[in-house]
Amino acid sequence: MPGQWRMFWDSTTALWTDGELNEKYVGMFTSTGTLGGGHELTPYTSLPCFVHHGMIFVPLGYKHAMTEICDMQSIHGGSPWGAGTFTDNDGLREPSEIELKIANIQGERFYKIVSRAYP
Repeated sequence: MPGQWRMFWDSTTALWTDGELNEKYVGMFTSTGTLGGGHELTPYTSLPCFVHHGMIFVPLGYKHAMTEICDMQSIHGGSPWGAGTFTDNDGLREPSEIELKIANIQGERFYKIVSRAYP
């Protein structure tokens, strides 16, 4: 888990002890500067934080974004764990069209799942 992300979760002790995040839904979007830089590992290593808070993780999965996630025509972020993007060393690269499409699919799926619980 990236250090900054770990520090964020370490700062949520009061929320944890009061159960403020219990039964709240959570999904993940990631950004990395390199191939193999954590698009899947970051959500995976975040699961213990979600579990300790009693949160409900909603992954993107493959069903609704298989074509986009598995597109080999370009380098892009995104995995069944959630949408993602790549940046370059100076941080100026914007998310690509396919990365934005994956993020939109994830947002729509997240809304549909959460709205079932809160009609």
